[in-house]
Amino acid sequence: MIEPIAYPTDSAGWLSFVTEHFDERLARVRSLAATLTDGAERSAGEALQVWNDLQIDLHATMSQSSALSEVHPDAAVRAAAEDRFAAAEALSNELMSDAALAGAFSSLDARGLDEEAARVLDHLLRDFRRGGAGLERAQREKAQQLAEKDTELSLAFSRNIREGRREITVDAGDLEGLPDDFLAEHPADAEGRVTLSTDATDFLPVISYAHNRQVRTALARARADLAWPANDAVLAELLQVRRERAQVLGYGNWCDYETEDRMATSSARVAEFLVEVDEASAAAAGAEYDLLLERLRRDVPDAESVTAADQQYLLTRMHEENFSVDAQQVRSYFDYDRVLAGVLRITGQLFDIVYEQVDVPTWHEDVRSYNVVRDGERIGRIHLDMHPREGKYNHAACFPIAPGITGRMLPEAALVCNFPRGLMEHDQVTTFFHEFGHLVHDILGGDQRWAAFSGVATEWDFVEAPSQMLEEWAWDAEVLQTFAMNEQGQPIPADLVDKMRTADAFGRALLVRTQLGHARVSYHLHVDVPDDLAAATQHWYDASTRVTRLPDTHSYAGFGHLTGYGSCYYTYQWSLVIARDLLTGFVAGLMHPESAARYRREILEPGGSRDAADLVESFLGRPFTVDAYRTWLTPTPSQ
Repeated sequence: MIEPIAYPTDSAGWLSFVTEHFDERLARVRSLAATLTDGAERSAGEALQVWNDLQIDLHATMSQSSALSEVHPDAAVRAAAEDRFAAAEALSNELMSDAALAGAFSSLDARGLDEEAARVLDHLLRDFRRGGAGLERAQREKAQQLAEKDTELSLAFSRNIREGRREITVDAGDLEGLPDDFLAEHPADAEGRVTLSTDATDFLPVISYAHNRQVRTALARARADLAWPANDAVLAELLQVRRERAQVLGYGNWCDYETEDRMATSSARVAEFLVEVDEASAAAAGAEYDLLLERLRRDVPDAESVTAADQQYLLTRMHEENFSVDAQQVRSYFDYDRVLAGVLRITGQLFDIVYEQVDVPTWHEDVRSYNVVRDGERIGRIHLDMHPREGKYNHAACFPIAPGITGRMLPEAALVCNFPRGLMEHDQVTTFFHEFGHLVHDILGGDQRWAAFSGVATEWDFVEAPSQMLEEWAWDAEVLQTFAMNEQGQPIPADLVDKMRTADAFGRALLVRTQLGHARVSYHLHVDVPDDLAAATQHWYDASTRVTRLPDTHSYAGFGHLTGYGSCYYTYQWSLVIARDLLTGFVAGLMHPESAARYRREILEPGGSRDAADLVESFLGRPFTVDAYRTWLTPTPSQ
């Protein structure tokens, strides 16, 4: 039986795990790479198998070190893990720029390879070219140096965000509108003051419920300046490094480099897509904004605009006033433990798996671990690290930990979130489903021969689609009633869920405009590389949404996606187009067994072994279209 990773049980063991254990793996990677250029005669299949062995160790080291650098409570362990991640990424870049290694593979006779092996070789030769292996020596070395600098700066950028938590203090009397359980968890001090943090568990309730606009604005301003000024210079240098990398590698700009192996394929196509989102959402968003401003002026008669500190509060108020959706009543049905049990039960039923909780060592006592089992056989392991703490990653994400390799290694991944331990907002429940979508994709796609195709290994602008699609289960009355219950054990009423769905449609276009702003900032900071980051960021948000950003803030400094997603935050809307279309494959109901089995088989289980467009066409029986997205964006009253 394949055994999952055995984690240490004490501090000394953890330091050894992230130093000696990872160093041994990286040494093995170097040794395997050396054998591929030793002049020995090998068939294409034999060479690819050596490369696969190398990739298993390299992927596992990068995944584990990345995750631990974001979640381990010991700062020394986090720092050591960060160092090993940097070393692993540097080694990966070194290999992909190795001319001798590239030559060894380009000279192979690919005849006789099966379809998957041929795909591995084709992608590998592409990646050698993208790594600069075909350049002259000086340029290869320059590309490698720039790649290492990119890693260094990206890690610093993420570290500053992770450690950039801020606090404000306000008078207890200024928290009118906040839920009773929130107030109980935030008692006033001797001077009648309450401390609020930029953690999501404080920020989301305040931005949604606090009647006092000054309180909302103060906390929103603190969160908007997370990691500023520390990240100002870091990001400026990172953008310059990426521009130079693109130039050295022969690309027009960084987005051209990033999109070459994605569905969009080019910077020009991304620019076109952003225009398409703009045109699709402009009219509806304008009408929504006018209504929000009108509602704001009932409270603040001289208000000139709706700000980022107002938007969620106004939507919450208008959903209650116009659609009879009381967000605090809604949250009374979403106790964290019940939501957790519901997500596990629903996804287990959908994907024909069982989650068996196991008591094993992990990096923190909060973590719950589960074996993922089908037909009595363990097919993977997941870890849920769901509540905030100091020094921990402060958003929500799925972190792959080990690639699943058929017969050799179980897929393993962690879900890292910052949810409250008690009642959750429905938005947080939706986020739970979204991130769990990544988690099951990583596990179910983890039965692969080749490390390159294991887990969430599809084109990067497709990876959000399965997660965005799974959000729909958080809006289905029949699904919610299986776990969403109040203190009296009464399930959430179906008519309340219907009202929630209707209310959710109002403000949707404005939220898409916010996402458009994020996508434009991501794209243009990398393509334009402006001297004034604050001014450029402000410009692109102003061009995208009439909801104004708070003046003299620096949200780009805390925009964590600028490292991993780079210029490609457009991914979220691109994937959403696909996600809405994928849902049309569930016309018989979200829990329909045959639809779920076909979805699992055609979308999740192949991992990266096929192109995303082919996966979608196999499931839908046709290429995807934007029709379902447009309907979702501007629904008719009957919908």
